Amino acid sequence: MTRWQADALLISVALIWGFAFVPQAWGMEHLGPFAFTGLRFALGALVVAPLAWLEWRQPKVHAVATAGGWAAMAGLGSLIFLGAALQQVGLLTTSATNAGFLTALYVPMVPVLGWLFFGRKPHWVVWPAALACVVGTWLLAGHQGSDTAGATMATTFVVGDLWVLGSSLPWALHVALVGWVSARWNVGYVLALVQFIVCSVLALVVSLVIEPWSWAAIQGAGWAILYTGAVSVGIGYTGQVVAQRHTHASDAALIMSSETVFAALFGALLMGDRLTPSGWLGCGLILVAIVVSQWLPLRQGGNGHGASEAEASHP
Repeated sequence: MTRWQADALLISVALIWGFAFVPQAWGMEHLGPFAFTGLRFALGALVVAPLAWLEWRQPKVHAVATAGGWAAMAGLGSLIFLGAALQQVGLLTTSATNAGFLTALYVPMVPVLGWLFFGRKPHWVVWPAALACVVGTWLLAGHQGSDTAGATMATTFVVGDLWVLGSSLPWALHVALVGWVSARWNVGYVLALVQFIVCSVLALVVSLVIEPWSWAAIQGAGWAILYTGAVSVGIGYTGQVVAQRHTHASDAALIMSSETVFAALFGALLMGDRLTPSGWLGCGLILVAIVVSQWLPLRQGGNGHGASEAEASHP
């Protein structure tokens, strides 16, 4: 896969994920957040399982059958569980638009984590970009908006926004590490499958302990589970794993930040989300900070053009 093909694949992933915030929110009308997360990742595992089996039959892939390889893949699955579960809990009380933008706060974190894990010092622009994201978050989550009927909405920073904010760290860790793990053990589909299984099992165990279950609830959330499981997880997350073997983590984060734009677009079209000027200002500030924090180093030929994490560990 060429670099341009990988970038095009990541744009498609961002579109899939941006739309997914809408069915994720609708799914919460029937199921608890952990049950919904567990079921959709179980479906995603079924979608990718045939590809993982074909990949596993290749002799070069068997190098992953070590304690370190399985632990690394299971660890990435645990990060997905934390990110998806926190995000899903947040969607109980926040809007799809807010969740889309707040989740994207992981993007400026990726170069910082690359510095910690791979010794790649972040560009100076990361620090003002991080501050801009904090200010934008306050403007976005504390805005005064209106619903489709024109009724005034709450002006406070709702608890759902805090849950979604918390999800940004495991997402950042996942983006920073998934490309390295995939290249280090020469797997893509097997890695995706293990991630999905680990995430699903963890979510379902928690759900069985703290959430009520019923077949009627599962049926009510059926189409939301179908899209977010087969498309968002099975295609989206697998596409991310495959693409990040051929592009840098910081570049991937930049491209996938367009997820926030898609989330706002679909939230407005399908869920009636509305933002006042201060809310739009917050969205714009976050998006600009995300883009600039990734684009400027590339423009100046700095860290953005360095070796990828996988390349850095394999001279």
